[in-house]
Amino acid sequence: MKKYLILYRPFLIFLAKFFLTYLVLSLIYHAYLSSFNEQAVDGITRLVTKNTAQFFSLFNVDFYAKEISNASYLMLYYNQQLMARMIEGCNAISVIILFVSFVVSFSGKFKTTLLFILGGSVFVYILNVIRIALLCMALYWFPEQRELLHEIVFPLFIYGVVFILWVIWVNKFSLYAK
Repeated sequence: MKKYLILYRPFLIFLAKFFLTYLVLSLIYHAYLSSFNEQAVDGITRLVTKNTAQFFSLFNVDFYAKEISNASYLMLYYNQQLMARMIEGCNAISVIILFVSFVVSFSGKFKTTLLFILGGSVFVYILNVIRIALLCMALYWFPEQRELLHEIVFPLFIYGVVFILWVIWVNKFSLYAK
């Protein structure tokens, strides 16, 4: 048994760092969400929606969000048509938690790791805002493709970006890069 612990030590350390980071960040996020009424929109989801509206305003696009009382979501309208409901799961925090957990598990120098986590998290957040905007537009133009767009194309977009960031991290900045 000891032989296997020594042999697989790097992998076991990776797993321990990953799951510990994921667990801690998930518990913190869950505590944050618990501070909101179940029939209210949390602040991060509201901010992502506001930023999506700001993104559309850069291009003078007819977009707005409407909050429904006693609901944990916002309604997103594009060209005066309801396109989607913005729920907590759309704010990309769970994706950012996954991203951070992976980077920590393959940590590099502290400053480099911290800067990559901050920069990557901001990048994922901004891309998520753009993803939501593009999804609203795509749903407007291709309503018959709702399932494909919402369940496959746009999640693939955000997870694909995170995967590319992970590859960059492991190959360029982590202690394993060399």
